[in-house]
Amino acid sequence: MNTPALRAVVTGTGTINPLGTTVKETWEALLGGRSGITALHQDWAEQLPVRIAGQVTADLSEHLSTREMKRMDRCGQLALVAAREAWAQAGSPEVDPERFAVVIGSAYGGLGSTIEQDRTLNESGPRKVSPHTLTRLMVNGPAAWVSIDLGARGGARTPVSACASGAEAIVQAAELIRSGAADVVIAGGVDASVNDLVISGFAQIRALSTRSDDPQRAARPFDGGRDGFVLAEGAAVVVLESEEHARARGAATLGAVAGGAVTSDANDIVAADPAMQRRVMQKALDSANMQPADIGFVHAHATSTPVGDRLEGQAINAVFGADVPVTSTKGHTGHLLGGAGALAAVVVLEALRTGQLPGTLNVEALDPEVDLNVVTESTHQLPSGYAPAGLVNAFGFGGHSVALVLTGA
Repeated sequence: MNTPALRAVVTGTGTINPLGTTVKETWEALLGGRSGITALHQDWAEQLPVRIAGQVTADLSEHLSTREMKRMDRCGQLALVAAREAWAQAGSPEVDPERFAVVIGSAYGGLGSTIEQDRTLNESGPRKVSPHTLTRLMVNGPAAWVSIDLGARGGARTPVSACASGAEAIVQAAELIRSGAADVVIAGGVDASVNDLVISGFAQIRALSTRSDDPQRAARPFDGGRDGFVLAEGAAVVVLESEEHARARGAATLGAVAGGAVTSDANDIVAADPAMQRRVMQKALDSANMQPADIGFVHAHATSTPVGDRLEGQAINAVFGADVPVTSTKGHTGHLLGGAGALAAVVVLEALRTGQLPGTLNVEALDPEVDLNVVTESTHQLPSGYAPAGLVNAFGFGGHSVALVLTGA
């Protein structure tokens, strides 16, 4: 006889991104219609074809010890700050370490340290390379540091699925809870790749907006005049628990991961397949035992690329029709790469909690090829009686497709 799957509830959330150092700051900035995109004034950016990005402006040394700052790549630092916020909100639950896991995805991990130390090697020789180089550049570094900091011994996993990494981490975490393999899992995504190499690479394939003279209006999901995404950095994390574990300790729940799906297009290393985007959304609904009408709104991946937004719009329309409210907060934050899907999950949980949905920034004229109900006002009040569930899309190079279904508390 099969044991019924356990319910995975959310008891804590955390983030640090270009809009703020906490969920509260981020939420207020989103509802206020603010942008975290700024010009790049660093020396290394002077010759770049694109000189804007979404940067975390907080002084991380105010959140982390000198030892942590020295030993970690910025990617690990951001993940740890977000994880500590989420853990504190969850009430720092007592949990058997063997039944406590971490799943934090990243597209590029410690690439910043890789570039920095390679330059040190070339300019100053091998004896000047940091002894922390190897552990700083590891893609699994953020998950490892969070597991060490909080004492999780039930596994520290790192999905590496490009811009779908953070969303896939939450799917994996929910599966650990539902299967009974863990009682508590910290899950999310992070990237800190605002550097000359990554910007140059994306610019070479014409994926980035070139509006360097107008940073705050550069990212324009679904707008007819969009010309590419804006690179950003940041982390977002959720604490998942089995409903039984949360109830036993009297924890307040913020929502639940009702379902999720992960697919691979097997099509092209860069180009998306809208058929598989439709497929992953339907599979996520199936896993949650829901119909399209059960979804109150969609947080689209919608990075602001000319082709990507149009294809995703067609896929969303095919599954949900043209009436479901759709938003993408990348106009506010830029594209956090591996952290994007996890931040979208945090946004959806806040929308379910408050009944308010942040609008899609910088949509001046909706692309006529996007037949969707794209929310454009800075704060959209969800109607009373709306379906209390939201869907998150996250797609990545390599044909990675992930969809998450989240419900309210």
